[in-house]
Amino acid sequence: MMRRWLLASVFTACAAAHAQPDTRRSGFDDMSPQTQAMQRDDMQNPGMLWVQDGAALWERAPGSSAKSCAGCHGLASSSMRGVATRYPAFDAALKRPVNLAQRINLCRERHQQALPSPAESHDLLALESFVAHPSRGLPITPPADPQLTPFRERGAALYQQRIGQLDLSCAQCHDERAGKRLGGSVIPQGRATGYPLYRLEWQSLGSLQRRLRNCMTGVRAEPFGHGATDMVELELYLAWRDRGMKMEAPAVRP
Repeated sequence: MMRRWLLASVFTACAAAHAQPDTRRSGFDDMSPQTQAMQRDDMQNPGMLWVQDGAALWERAPGSSAKSCAGCHGLASSSMRGVATRYPAFDAALKRPVNLAQRINLCRERHQQALPSPAESHDLLALESFVAHPSRGLPITPPADPQLTPFRERGAALYQQRIGQLDLSCAQCHDERAGKRLGGSVIPQGRATGYPLYRLEWQSLGSLQRRLRNCMTGVRAEPFGHGATDMVELELYLAWRDRGMKMEAPAVRP
């Protein structure tokens, strides 16, 4: 009888946990109807200009190998579908996680004998947005790779760590104060569901690392360098935090 009671208690607790509503909100939900309409309509979404440029780069051989992305991967709409939902991912040769932009540059170096594209360059953002676009609407599915665990745990610690002269952490803004207002704007939950995305503030497309560096500067902290392991670890934790949410790339934000 006791064993049956324990099993029933476990099943009841699991059912209650699954019954809890998902209160996570994309930044899309906090935008004005006009900005939401801009993201929804590919003819209005400025990020689609980078996707179009990425389509041209996909067919072009950038290095001495005369290999294009299409030459190995074929039609991106099918071969790249779901790929962006699984990054950052572990790279066996480097023995650490890499994000999607870094994977693109590693492919350039290893398979195309081409130089890596600079961080935040138009070509790299264009290829990243083109590769991410077929995953739009799919759930974010970070790998359950045990090799990623220590990196993700360090990313989680960074998310909670107070930094800068303002002595604030990511969690204090995007968990504790999400939904409140700062300078007239709603504080979002900080969901990384739409990168690379077009920010009206930037008047350009930008990566998640650009946004994270902006946040660090905003609390008067020294930002991590582009591609720094600390930065990728934070991205890795954010992907885990957003698992199951739908990808929006290329998203639009204020």
